[in-house]
Amino acid sequence: MDRIRIRGGIPLKGRLPIGGAKNAALPLMVACLLTDQPFVLRRVPRVADITTMAHLLVQHGVSITMRGAEREDEWGQVLALDARRVVSTTAPYDLVRKMRASVLVLGPLVARFGRARVSLPGGCAIGTRPVDLHIKGLQRLGATVDLDQGYIDASAEKGLTGAEIVFPIVSVGATENLMMAATLARGETMLVNAAREPEIVDLARCLTAMGADIEGAGGDRVRIRGVERLHGAEHAVIPDRIETGTYMMAAAITNGEVDLVGANHDSVAAVARILESAGVEVSETPNALHVRRRDGGRLAGVDVMTEPFPGFPTDLQAQMMALMATADGAAMITETIFENRFMHVPELCRMGANINVHGASAMVRGVKRLAGAPVMATDLRASVSLVLAGLAAEGETMVNRVYHLDRGYERIEEKLAACGAAIERLPSDE
Repeated sequence: MDRIRIRGGIPLKGRLPIGGAKNAALPLMVACLLTDQPFVLRRVPRVADITTMAHLLVQHGVSITMRGAEREDEWGQVLALDARRVVSTTAPYDLVRKMRASVLVLGPLVARFGRARVSLPGGCAIGTRPVDLHIKGLQRLGATVDLDQGYIDASAEKGLTGAEIVFPIVSVGATENLMMAATLARGETMLVNAAREPEIVDLARCLTAMGADIEGAGGDRVRIRGVERLHGAEHAVIPDRIETGTYMMAAAITNGEVDLVGANHDSVAAVARILESAGVEVSETPNALHVRRRDGGRLAGVDVMTEPFPGFPTDLQAQMMALMATADGAAMITETIFENRFMHVPELCRMGANINVHGASAMVRGVKRLAGAPVMATDLRASVSLVLAGLAAEGETMVNRVYHLDRGYERIEEKLAACGAAIERLPSDE
């Protein structure tokens, strides 16, 4: 199991490319199940979660070919997916347990084939994250759903029928799953209290290119008028806003100056506002975001509460905590999306951070300097928060269990090293 070694205290300087969004690419890959025609995705990040989804789709019978990016300024890969010969509508436990996004195959399989048997994802390191909204939504569309031996058994032999689905809470995954299912349902579906994330808009844009009739994506009411069939399409994945926010904070925590090439400002507007309050300057340039501390000064503590988009993303909470650990004053960070998402706190404290957790909030009192230490990653975003802390710390930091990091960040050590960071990947000493 690989480790990452970091020698901190070096300001990042240079140009850092932003890849395609993992959280957008996963549902886009699943959308191939809705058509029997070839489907091409560009700017797909080379991360472990993409490989896991590819394995799941292949066992369903999807043909997938991968090739490198077609442009020099584009990271990632091009995927050609062909689901004309689906041989199985079962998503087995051994694959689904590796990644919760695997449950997204449920809606498309039922919509196109009238049946699906998908393993329940089970628990998660950052909380239970139940799939009941997915199930209840499919039932509203006319599917019969049973839970049997840890599997969701769903069927709609005569097809799905449009309906109004009101989400009691905002759910990105349920919005994606049911939006895909509704594209092939008879009549009109209205998703009320739908998620508004850019990844939802990107999926709707792709489905529309495939022949779907969708209005309102990006708002809290999404209307889908079902069509008889969808056709193939070619689509480029949007830039990763979580990667963008992570590297904005990397520039800030090292007192560096970085151009994030290909980043989209609108998708990180809430993050930019918070960082500007903390003393970070974020400006738009042609095809990039320029990030540096204002006048090279110290950071100021600011309070943060995670919220559904367009609020501050839960997937940047751990990184923000690392940043605030080095700021002047105190910051209250409140997590409202997932329970049990402060597992990075003990590891940051090992590096000298002063953090006290009270229920869903953490009080972070800034220290003048973090100290390098061996630390253990517990989940994807926690692991990258430790990398950020290591970039700012005095001495050497060794981040263990970096397979979590590889789930969502494409060649992070290469991108940071290209901007001057003293960072390298090492094989495990176990």
